[in-house]
Amino acid sequence: MSGRGSRPALAVLAAAAVLALAGCGGSDSSSDSGASGSSGAELSVGAAYIPQPVSASMAAGFLTITNEGDADDELTSVTSEAGDVTVHETVDGTMKEVDRLEIPAHGRLVFRSGGNHLMFEKLKRQPKQGESVTVELHFAQSEPVTVEVPVKAATYQPGDGHSAHTGN
Repeated sequence: MSGRGSRPALAVLAAAAVLALAGCGGSDSSSDSGASGSSGAELSVGAAYIPQPVSASMAAGFLTITNEGDADDELTSVTSEAGDVTVHETVDGTMKEVDRLEIPAHGRLVFRSGGNHLMFEKLKRQPKQGESVTVELHFAQSEPVTVEVPVKAATYQPGDGHSAHTGN
């Protein structure tokens, strides 16, 4: 799915999958928006959310990128009209910005509280619970994927066990 005309459809699919994932009970089903490139990667994005930020200028974002394809890919950047977005990984309790993260073939890249996450900085305005923030994920091989990320309560924790996944 690529091209400018598919972006609204991807957003609708993303929102629907987030709702569907809320009751998945830890299963591996996650397929709301996808992109596939000539690399053989087959990417989909699910379980996306942003806890309502307490800061007017910063927020964190979480999601899962699943690769059902036969080839690895890499998340290389994330962009949003909401502000600057950087990708962070957490290793041994230490957070650091990275320029790419691998999405293994037949595996997942999980962004969760206490682990890998998106950091929104220099927000143009503070997003509120019930709103959505549009992000575009950019990959080394696959076409970009646009996702509508819902803003949840500041205390929101995924109730389906996804926050406990250590991810591949």
